[in-house]
Parts: sequence; structure tokens; C-alpha cells
Amino acid sequence: MTDFVLSDDRAQLDISRIHGWLASSYWSPGIARETVERAIAGSHCLGAYRDATQVAFARMITDHATFAWLADVWVEEAWRGHGLGKRLVAWFLDHPDFQGIRRFALVTRDAHEVYAAKGFYPLIRPERYMERLAPAFADALRSAP
Repeated sequence: MTDFVLSDDRAQLDISRIHGWLASSYWSPGIARETVERAIAGSHCLGAYRDATQVAFARMITDHATFAWLADVWVEEAWRGHGLGKRLVAWFLDHPDFQGIRRFALVTRDAHEVYAAKGFYPLIRPERYMERLAPAFADALRSAP
């Protein structure tokens, strides 16, 4: 397996690279850099590095007590298929700061099997969940595949 270093040191994050990845993703197309910076500032972030170059990213939005939302898991295309995304998720789930959390959540379009292997499953009571989206974002989601 290729050697990657995982780190939650914010000083190592390549914000320009992360912004490029997220702006090209299906879940945040065209996202503004300022929004990415604010999201990073309010989250526990994790980078994966190979030869000091960031090749993957994930973040957890959490109160560190009861709830955590896994977001923005991204692996650079050249490094997909090496189990790196799974390592990012496992890092958070195994980290001492996240032990005892009652509910982890996420949204995915196409990686259900990856997350199921880490213990995620569809909502038990989906009828109880609601969301409030910015109108432009709701329109974008409605028109996306």
C-alpha cells in the first residue's frame, strides 16, 4: 500500500487545493473559497498527505459530545482505490475525541457501501428528519442527478 500520512494539523491544510476539490464536487459545485474557509474554521479537519502534498481531505462538524456530521470526504482521483477514504473515516471514528458520540451522520450519492462497512446505515426514522436549505442550493439539488 502506498504510504500516506494523516494529520489534523490545520497549518498543513492546502486550502486552495481543498477549495478546488469541493468546488468541483457534486455536493458543493462552485462553492466560494470564503465559504470553504469558514467551513474549515468550524470543523475538525483531516488531511492525507503523500510526500508533503495533500491528496485527500475530510471534516467532521461536531459538538464533541452527542452529534457529529461527516462531510467533504475527498480523495484526489489519482489516489482513489488505495483505501484512503476508508482510512479518513476510520481515523475520525477511532479518534479519542469522538468516542461516546451517539449519532454520526452523513450524506452520500454513491458511496453507501464504503460507509456501510464503517457501520453507517439508512435513517431508522427518516420521517422525523427535516432540513432547511438556502433557496438557490435547494434548486441546485433538485436539478442535479
